[in-house]
Amino acid sequence: MLDLHQPSKAGVSNRVPRDNARTMIGVSFQLPIWFDLGAVFLLALTGVWAAGRRGYDVVGAFILAFATGVGGGLLRDAIFLQEIPLVMKDTRYLWAVLAALLVGGLTHRLADRFEQVIGFVDAAATGAYGVYGANKALLAGLPPEAALLVGVCNAVGGGLIRDVIVREEPVLLKPGQLFAIASLAGCVCFVLLSYKYGVDVEHAAWISILTTLLVRMLAMRFNWTTRAFGLRPRRDDDSNTRGR
Repeated sequence: MLDLHQPSKAGVSNRVPRDNARTMIGVSFQLPIWFDLGAVFLLALTGVWAAGRRGYDVVGAFILAFATGVGGGLLRDAIFLQEIPLVMKDTRYLWAVLAALLVGGLTHRLADRFEQVIGFVDAAATGAYGVYGANKALLAGLPPEAALLVGVCNAVGGGLIRDVIVREEPVLLKPGQLFAIASLAGCVCFVLLSYKYGVDVEHAAWISILTTLLVRMLAMRFNWTTRAFGLRPRRDDDSNTRGR
């Protein structure tokens, strides 16, 4: 009779279920969907404001809001977790984008006056989106390192798609005020608190969102920025060389 608790003849003990169970430490349940819906609404709101600054009509504003709001979630679900995206299964996501379209249309002049409003809303949205993505990745059985990747891509994916649509160099790729780094800080905080130390996931989520928000606000206040990586190409020198 085979004893499952004893090592096999090859000398390998049967520890797979026990090791797999470790990926669930500190993550007893998934965050409420309102974290995800709130992030979609706020990011879609920034998309509407961006459309207003470019003079888009209501159709263009909706497309930009939709791409910015649900783009990160589409990357998370369809690419990384390989499942049907939530936006395709739950109509509340569409209503969140439509609500952002209405609110953004009424408040775009206020956003133009106060540039920090956009930064604050964007920071809160990316914080919530990153936390939700990391939480969902951990529940799917991904290791902490992979959960961080999913969380950050969830947070910044919508903004990346928005910039591509409007044919601008993505903000994510340029030196700036700790955009992706703030999202990474929030995701690291969440994974450490919930996975490593077993803090309640909702408490860990709020702390992590505040961490992202704090890093972004401090970066905006004191103009903390990243620098260009490596040597910058000298266009003048290149043109002179070609001329020779």
